[in-house]
Amino acid sequence: MRIAVVTVGDELLAGDTVNTNAAWLGTRLGERGVAVERVTTVPDRVADVARVVNEYLAEYDAVIVTGGLGPTHDDLTMEGVAAAVGRAVEEHPEAVEWLTEHGGYVAENLAEGTAHLPAGARVLPNEVGVAPGAVVESVYVLPGVPAEMKAMFELVEGEFEGTPTYSETVVTSEPESGLLDRIRGVREAFDVTVGSYPGENVRLKVTAADPETAERAAGWLRERVDLVEDGA
Repeated sequence: MRIAVVTVGDELLAGDTVNTNAAWLGTRLGERGVAVERVTTVPDRVADVARVVNEYLAEYDAVIVTGGLGPTHDDLTMEGVAAAVGRAVEEHPEAVEWLTEHGGYVAENLAEGTAHLPAGARVLPNEVGVAPGAVVESVYVLPGVPAEMKAMFELVEGEFEGTPTYSETVVTSEPESGLLDRIRGVREAFDVTVGSYPGENVRLKVTAADPETAERAAGWLRERVDLVEDGA
């Protein structure tokens, strides 16, 4: 299963808020063997949300959109997603019902737009916040507040399935440029992919279709690189 993630918010682009949602979703989906192949951040503009979601719908199995939900002036994600799939935005009776029966709200006191979703969408209740999410076609719309996003994703997590992979990490003090021969060698010796992540030290992430291959390949590398103590 191939996924694109779209995060919405001027504050993300300005650096006022760190985009932790994309990292969390990437990790969680990766654990399920789902390939996240695009992560795109767009501003709070209907046209930008609609354009990117529409493009990714044609290319990926599903699109996860986070941020920009609610009734305030810059919460435009639902409108953008609706435009991407050619639907109107309208008050959703099930969303109103959930907010009044489970959320503790009175319908008359809900801010205008709180329960507005793309027509025909499946409601995703917000169990730790207010604004509901939605599923329309293969677009999953989640809140931007991390705690709300995580709780809502867990409601639909089972709908994302892929082929599990297994990884081992080798940490070395050698420079990344000096490791090319070992990286090439382990890929020739084993059916693995290798990610190289420089920093204070270099992390080599070896990924395979089964844990035994990942472990053997990591062992091959550990015998041939200068290991960082406690990093092997």
